[in-house]
Amino acid sequence: MSVDFRKLKSFVKVVDAGSVSRAAGLLRTAQPALSQQIAALETHFKHKLLLRSNHGIVPTEAGLILYRHAQLLLKQIEQAQIDIDQSTKALAGRVSIGLATYSASSTLSLPILKEMSALHPQIVVHINDSFGHVLSELIMTGKMDMAMIYGSGPIKGVKLQPLFREELYLVSRAEPSAKKPTDEPLPLSALADVKLLLPSQGHFLRRLIDESLARARVTPNVASEIESVSALGAAVTEGLGSTILPASVAATASSFGGVEVRRLVRPAIEATVSLCVSDHLPLSEPALATRSVLLTVVEKLMRSHPQGIKAV
Repeated sequence: MSVDFRKLKSFVKVVDAGSVSRAAGLLRTAQPALSQQIAALETHFKHKLLLRSNHGIVPTEAGLILYRHAQLLLKQIEQAQIDIDQSTKALAGRVSIGLATYSASSTLSLPILKEMSALHPQIVVHINDSFGHVLSELIMTGKMDMAMIYGSGPIKGVKLQPLFREELYLVSRAEPSAKKPTDEPLPLSALADVKLLLPSQGHFLRRLIDESLARARVTPNVASEIESVSALGAAVTEGLGSTILPASVAATASSFGGVEVRRLVRPAIEATVSLCVSDHLPLSEPALATRSVLLTVVEKLMRSHPQGIKAV
């Protein structure tokens, strides 16, 4: 028995779908034929690759190892086909980029798209800044090429390249009648009675905010947990509460029109934004070109000295 790309593709699809029947439907093949392909792989590698659980089909430890290698092989053969087809043309392919939600990195999506359109118009760029995904896991499993994420510490399966640090600010509805100057830094202790609109507790920023408030001995008064930039901006401008965000997000998101931004101190809240790539899956030529553009865009951002953005 030989291991061909068709069997590997079928195996990956079963793992992604969590079900042989769902995978068979997606691949438009008969379920028994798909089961035979999986059985053939298990016979070849002499290991059980899949297990049935209450949540569907999950890979064994051996299956997870094969899944990662299969992702790499399939991506390489896909890129090889693209390279062959485009050998006499400009660089082409598809590259996916994740951007941390509620981060200054989300403001870079348009500059990245503009640069890619000008320099590499045949590369299709897919940008994902949606909630509900752990971007480092998508990178580790090969479902995404690169991401700008919060954090600089080691994460298994990926490499992090720190890009910049961003400071978080209190963002509130501007009150025309207010007489106090809004450019004065605000100590975290002053937030004890402030109604806050924050991301849910699973979000990196929420954990960072909670830890910083705890150091200032402040129990946050959380009125709502919002995982939508537009909804958060609308809630703040309606006066339903204040939020804590990078200043660049409040300055560029259209939903945050008419807000005031105040620096927080004692302690200041800072987060590192890093470029995240796989430590075992090599980047394709289009992805390498995209990474170069991304780093150039970040460099231009740093030269403009935006509010609250600092060099690492």
